[in-house]
Amino acid sequence: MPTTTVRNLDVAYTVSGPANAPIVLLLHGWPDDSSTWDPVVDQLSTAGYCAVVPSLRGFGDTRFRSGTDVRTGDASILAMDAIGLMDVLSIRRFAVVGHDWGSSVAEALAVGWPDRIERIAMLSTSPRLGGMPTPSFEQAQMDWYQWFIATPRGARAVRDDRRGFAHFHWVNWGPPGWFDEATFSRVARAWDNPDWIDVTLHSYLSRWDIAPPDPLSAWLDSKVKATSSLSLPVVIIQGEADGVSSPGALNDVHEKFKGQFELVTLPAVGHFPQREVPDQVAAHLIPFLSRYPR
Repeated sequence: MPTTTVRNLDVAYTVSGPANAPIVLLLHGWPDDSSTWDPVVDQLSTAGYCAVVPSLRGFGDTRFRSGTDVRTGDASILAMDAIGLMDVLSIRRFAVVGHDWGSSVAEALAVGWPDRIERIAMLSTSPRLGGMPTPSFEQAQMDWYQWFIATPRGARAVRDDRRGFAHFHWVNWGPPGWFDEATFSRVARAWDNPDWIDVTLHSYLSRWDIAPPDPLSAWLDSKVKATSSLSLPVVIIQGEADGVSSPGALNDVHEKFKGQFELVTLPAVGHFPQREVPDQVAAHLIPFLSRYPR
């Protein structure tokens, strides 16, 4: 993957698709890497879209340029990384498709740069508009790993066995047999990035106000918490067998979106729909990207 400098980062990314085509920024989640979009990118390119796919900070070949910078990972600083990349690439207007962490980044981009974001697709993650309330006991049980790593012992356990920690989630967040071990091992190489642990820990600590957001992104974090709804076109794609989302997690989600809104649920699909059923995901994304006026 080529890299380009965005503030304090060398960001690895790919660009695929026809020249002068509508732009779609695809943002991966955790624990995953940018290859999660490969089958979808092929179909977007065939449909006439140009896909920009970066590796988030702490993943793959994206690197901090200084050894002294604090390794932060809140959604708002990731959004600033993303808009910085698009600035470097001289891309003004674009759609955003995000999975997991990438969904929260897509939402933050829409809040922070509404004149630049045409529409967003959010996969496998509830919106954080208006701030994150304390979850129900049922959802908190599913979020156990976020509380676990907020303890010193939990954080140490993850540092000692990052692949074991991630593998546990891959197994439990989808239906039995949804992935093969060769794929997991290939993706896990992206987490050998020296900053993956610290970025991961800060991401989860900051979302529950245990740690503050990056000082550079505090303004955007506050703006997301103060924003109750968005008016641009939005689609949310959720697997019915997602092991990290309670059944009622999206019951009231439509109230946060005042523009064109779609909620798609995929039967027998877990937390990684773009890996599990990429054809189905593309079949929903491609019409969504063209359905509403730009």
